[in-house]
Amino acid sequence: MVSICLYMHVHQPIRLKNFKIFDIGHEKNYFDDAKNKMYLERIIKKSYLPTNKILLDLIHKTNGKFKVSFSITGTLLEQLQDYPKVIESFQKIVDTGCCNLVAESYYHSLASVFSPEEFKTQIKYQEKTLYDTFKVKTKIFRNTELVYQNEIGKLVSEMGYECILAEGWDKVLEWRNPCFVYKGKNSNIKVLLKQYKLSDDLAFRFSERTWKSWPLTADKFAGWISNYNGNGNLVNLFMDYETFGEHQWKETGIFEFLKQVPFKILENGDDFVTPNEAIHRYNPVSEIDFPTVVSWADSERDLSAWLDNKMQKTASSKLYGLKRDILQYGDEKLIDDWRKLQTSDHFYYMCTKWFSDGDVHKYFNPYRTPYDAFITYMNILSDLTLRLEYIKKIKNNYMDKQFLESVEAGKEFYTKNGLAIASMEELASAIKTFDDETFFHHVNEEKNDFANWARDVIGDFVLANRMKRVRKQATLNKIVSARVAELSFL
Repeated sequence: MVSICLYMHVHQPIRLKNFKIFDIGHEKNYFDDAKNKMYLERIIKKSYLPTNKILLDLIHKTNGKFKVSFSITGTLLEQLQDYPKVIESFQKIVDTGCCNLVAESYYHSLASVFSPEEFKTQIKYQEKTLYDTFKVKTKIFRNTELVYQNEIGKLVSEMGYECILAEGWDKVLEWRNPCFVYKGKNSNIKVLLKQYKLSDDLAFRFSERTWKSWPLTADKFAGWISNYNGNGNLVNLFMDYETFGEHQWKETGIFEFLKQVPFKILENGDDFVTPNEAIHRYNPVSEIDFPTVVSWADSERDLSAWLDNKMQKTASSKLYGLKRDILQYGDEKLIDDWRKLQTSDHFYYMCTKWFSDGDVHKYFNPYRTPYDAFITYMNILSDLTLRLEYIKKIKNNYMDKQFLESVEAGKEFYTKNGLAIASMEELASAIKTFDDETFFHHVNEEKNDFANWARDVIGDFVLANRMKRVRKQATLNKIVSARVAELSFL
C-alpha cells in the first residue's frame, strides 16, 4: 500500500493600483479594489466553490477515507471576508476531520530570505488567523513557494512545528526517492517532499494535447501511483488550488477526473493521508540536506523567479531596507501596507525569464510587462517612504517652541485677500477673519494650503497633520490656537 498526501495551496495576492509618479505624496490607496474583486470573484466561481463542493462530497462518499490539506494565505482570507459562503465552504471541509490546515507566512512573503524575525512575526499572524477562522492549531508548515533550506527548517522547528513541506528536487535528492519521510538537517523537523512529476502531470500537463500521456484518465493516474508500492511509502501531490477550474478549465474534464480518481486509488488498495498522519505513520528514513534555497518554481527550482534581475533586486532591497524605521515609527496602517508589499507575487510580476514565451501563472498578472510592474511598485514604495518620513518627523519633532517664531522674509503665507502671515499666532488670528471666498480658496477637497505651509515652512508636522483634512473654518482656528497654546507652555 502507498499513501497519497494531497496538499493544495490557496492564495490570491492583493494587487496594486496603477500608481503613477504624480500620485506620490497624494495619500492614494495602493491596492486596486476593483481589480482584486474581479479576479477573486472569477476564481471563486470557476475554482473555489465547485472544487470545495467536490472535495466535501468525496469525504462523505468515501466515509472519510479521502483526505486533503490546504494552506490558505492571510491575504486571501482577508479578501474572503466579503465572501462568507466561500470561507464557510472551507470550514465545512476542515470540520470533517479529514483535512489538515498548513501554516505559512500571512503575507505570502519572502521574509524567510531577508529577515528571520519578520518571518516569525508573519507566521504568528497566520497562526492567529487560522485559529480565529477555523479554530485550528496546526503543526504542519509550508513556506512561500515551498522555499526551503536547512536554516528555515531549523527556525520553523524551534517555533514548534513538526513538519515542513518542500520540493522533491532531483539535485537535492540525488539517488534518493521523494516518496519517503525525511528529517531536516540540524533540526527535528520532518520533511515531506513533493513528487513533482505526478503533481505537475495534473497541475500543468493535464490538458496538454501534445503530451504523450494525454488524455490523463483516473484509471491511468491511479495506476501510476500504485506503481510506487514497494518503492516508497508516500506520494506527495502538491499543487496550486487554482489547478482545478482555472489553470485547468472545467472543459478539460479536470472536475470529472477529481471526482473519479480517489475511488480508483482506493480500489487499488492505496489510501489517503494528511501530512500530520503521514509523519506519525511513517518514520524518517534518513536526514536530508538542503544547503541552498530550493523552491517549487520553474525549471531552476530556486529564487530566480522573484529575485534574479536588477528590477527585482532593487525593489526587494529598498523594501526590506525600510524594515527598522517602519517597525519603529510606523502606525498600524503603514506597517500593514509595507507587509502587503512583501507578497512574493509583486516580485514575480517583474520576472523577465519567460516574458516572451508565457506560462500558466500569467492568468492573474495585471501588468502588460515586467517593467510596468516595477515602475508601479517603485512609485508606491516612494510614496510609502514619504509617509514614513512624515511620521518620523511628527514623532521626532513633536514639541519645539521655535515653531512659534516668525518665518524668514520671503516665506510668509500670502492669502487671496492680500494678507501676509509670518507666524503660527498670526495664522490663528487671521483664519477667523477670512471671508468664505478666501478660506475656501485655500482649503477645499483638493488641498489645504495652511497645512502645507505649516509643514513645509514652519516645520511643524504635528500641526500640519491635525489640519490637513479639516474643511471647517472654526475647527481650523481652534486647532491652530490650541497648538499655539500648547507650544507657549514650553
